[in-house]
Amino acid sequence: MKVIEHFKNAKSPHFSFELLPPLKGHNIDLIYKTIDPLMEFNPLNINVTYHQEEVVYKKHPSGLLEKKTVRKRPGTVAISAAIKYKYPDVHVVPHIICGGFSKDDTEYALIDLHFLGIKDLLVLRGDPLKSQRVFKSEKDGHANAVEMVKQIVDLNNGHYLDEDLENRASTDFSIGVAGYPEKHFEAPNIKSDLKHLKNKVDAGADYIVTQMFFDNQKYFDFVNDCREIGITVPIIPGIKPITTLNDMKMLPQVFYVDIPEDLELELNKCKNNNEAYQVGVEWGIKQSKELIKFGVPALHFFTIGISENVRQIAKEIF
Repeated sequence: MKVIEHFKNAKSPHFSFELLPPLKGHNIDLIYKTIDPLMEFNPLNINVTYHQEEVVYKKHPSGLLEKKTVRKRPGTVAISAAIKYKYPDVHVVPHIICGGFSKDDTEYALIDLHFLGIKDLLVLRGDPLKSQRVFKSEKDGHANAVEMVKQIVDLNNGHYLDEDLENRASTDFSIGVAGYPEKHFEAPNIKSDLKHLKNKVDAGADYIVTQMFFDNQKYFDFVNDCREIGITVPIIPGIKPITTLNDMKMLPQVFYVDIPEDLELELNKCKNNNEAYQVGVEWGIKQSKELIKFGVPALHFFTIGISENVRQIAKEIF
């Protein structure tokens, strides 16, 4: 089975979470230390993020700057394979992004995942490079997630980029895409963003995972708006527990999400990060209970390499 089948047949909400691959030079054990405390809650799936290469400048003693392209985190194929091997009963969902890949690169990555028996994907355009103000695709790459979804659907139908291939095997990928309850920051308005989301679904996406949000009403309104324009696929809420006082400023700046007034007031009472961390856990529990009452098929948590707070929330929910 693929995750979409579990979502459609869910009698109670599933538990899932997202991981950051370890930084280059670090050990895979860091991943396992994040996963192991959460296994008691029988996660349906573990998502693995991908980050494209970055441009850095190294200064030499002469004063000259050397431009270098580096990949700070390993690719998702190897990490996904390691997780699938160690936790065979959990669905692994690698993120597939447009940035940094040509269509050929994407096809080879998909073939590798197909060989590994991984059938679930989360398809994203990806963020612009830090050196870019706007997203720029690779030459012969995809400009957006809609195009990527179409390529995967083509591969599911046995259509490869090389039309002269013989005895072509069809893949069997299930495709998730991202949705933004508070709209994508590049979208001119929420209606435009919803139209783009519907394009992704119409292209072949099976379900939606939302960006983090802290006000459940925004998720409820988002689901209602999606249904009104004909989006019928499951919509999985994404939850990110607050961990530090700095999150109150950093998360709105980086992810373009609002911090509700009630949450802001509680965080303002905190004297240190430990107290803020506990507020994050309590808010996450409250959010989760309301979402379950609403009837969500799953709760998806963004761990960002930290799982103890997610464990505390899951213990109260699952």
